[in-house]
Amino acid sequence: MAQPREKTNVDLIGLQDEFFTMLKGKGRSLNTLKNYRTDLDCFNKYLVEVTKNKRLDISGFSIPEIKEYGSFLEKKYNSDNSRRRRVQALRMFFDFLVEEKVFPSNPVRKIPTSPKFLDIPRPTPYVDVKTLWQFLLEESASKQPMVRLIAKRNMVTLILIYGAGLKVSDLSGLQVSQIYLDEDSPRVLVNPPKRDPYTVPLPSIFTTVFNDYSKTLVTMKRDSKVEFDSVLFNANPYRILSGGLSSRGIEIIFEEFRKKLMIECTAKSLRQACIFKWLKQKHKDSQIKEWLGLAPSYNLKMYKEHLSNHAHDEGFLEEVHTHFVRKGLHRR
Repeated sequence: MAQPREKTNVDLIGLQDEFFTMLKGKGRSLNTLKNYRTDLDCFNKYLVEVTKNKRLDISGFSIPEIKEYGSFLEKKYNSDNSRRRRVQALRMFFDFLVEEKVFPSNPVRKIPTSPKFLDIPRPTPYVDVKTLWQFLLEESASKQPMVRLIAKRNMVTLILIYGAGLKVSDLSGLQVSQIYLDEDSPRVLVNPPKRDPYTVPLPSIFTTVFNDYSKTLVTMKRDSKVEFDSVLFNANPYRILSGGLSSRGIEIIFEEFRKKLMIECTAKSLRQACIFKWLKQKHKDSQIKEWLGLAPSYNLKMYKEHLSNHAHDEGFLEEVHTHFVRKGLHRR
């Protein structure tokens, strides 16, 4: 059991580091930890810049001070969800302080969180998905070995997000053993930290694309003198550096696509496009939520209301790929 600590000796930054260590030990993803850190940094900056509490002393913090922070958030953020997230992060942190006997009770629980509103989905436009796919096919025929391999890796990544709705946190540690190939019905195994593993179907073209990628990857791993079982990898222009690719690394790849191709595409928007695709395919809500790893209570209402505005279909992946191969463009 944690021993009571003297409030006069409260080390806010040190306690926050302990809080992050606790979350990490419970299996929270790096992306989740990053979000909590950002939300608590907002609180730290408020103490220093608004209350002039440069020592980050929270020993006297009680309901009045917490309410003042709530008023600060109301003025700083227009988004209800932004305010709600920062209050919830602080609430969880103070719950931790109560467990550590730093505070007898949690004053943040006196602040009502803003209601959670469903944001309007902003999926990658269908034409932009096609533009990106065409670009990657062309890059996969490059005369430069590493450019070829990276393009094939990114083709696999695109299908895993657009075809199966995977999050960047799912992709970052994905292993080859989680890929089940079948000519007509490949699947990917998702292994979330808090629930049983489950599989998600992939477009049939994935088998062809993944097999081609795997052959190229074997050669480059040998040349780079590395060995790993991750599906993705990190590399410089000359060699593979390591297996796996961080969530942030995947997001940076999409940032580069946006700048180079002038398209509206992030990993999140591509995943939203996948949801519209599944709805168009008439999959049941319960099945879609299961594939996405969402709670049964999650509401797809906003997607259904905007379904007519977003016509997504994965069929073009195979059509464009087949045309590319038949024309011999992959041998350029």
